[in-house]
Amino acid sequence: MSRDSAKALVLPVAVLVAFEIWARAAHLQSDSLAPPSEIILALAGAIADFSILTASRDTLFAAFAGLAIGSIIGLALGIAFGLSNTLNRLMEVTVEAIRPIPSIALLPIALIALGFGYRMEIVIVAFACVWPILILSRAAVRSIEPRLMEVARALRLRPAQRVWKIIIPAALPRIFVAFRLAAGIALIVAVTVEIAINPIGLGAGIMLAQQALRADLMLAYLVWIGAIGYALNILLVVVQRRLFGRAALSGDSA
Repeated sequence: MSRDSAKALVLPVAVLVAFEIWARAAHLQSDSLAPPSEIILALAGAIADFSILTASRDTLFAAFAGLAIGSIIGLALGIAFGLSNTLNRLMEVTVEAIRPIPSIALLPIALIALGFGYRMEIVIVAFACVWPILILSRAAVRSIEPRLMEVARALRLRPAQRVWKIIIPAALPRIFVAFRLAAGIALIVAVTVEIAINPIGLGAGIMLAQQALRADLMLAYLVWIGAIGYALNILLVVVQRRLFGRAALSGDSA
């Protein structure tokens, strides 16, 4: 662990220790709070009986499936809009009218059409993931060096070849930044759908713990979700830097 990482842990560790001391001194009895030590024990118990691991599998399956579908759709539309000014102008009003709709607002429609289960959750996650991929990939395509497009025309590449050989490689670092953003959104939306209505996954686990008045277990689920999100982001950052090197840093700052 680097010195900077160690310094970053000082404040949260100090807060947890202070809260533990206060909770023990005050003999905390609450349906919504629990000492950190009890949260850790509850998390260890949920891991030991595989309940939180099973819930994680369900949530991550829906999140990754929705992320994959949303990324494919968003990337295709982003490239198309970035290449064609006419198409971009024609679809601008439609995109800007649909994009602000909260994905959770689609739950009643998705529930009627698809019922409970993975399909409904995947559709909602995919809808949420389309927009960051579309917006950022469109911007990435529009920012490609014009000379690259001139090279493509000089080589008389067909449209599909131009996209595959010129556009995607040139725009990929910024597209990957959009993918990282969409991955976080996918996890957030998946858990939110489960809390709101879908009786599977980590969100459902939170609700079951809350209904059982198990504040320690409820907070353990929240800690676990945060750990998954943090690990996922670290993994994607490592992949991004391995793939793009300095381009990854410039993509983050874009």
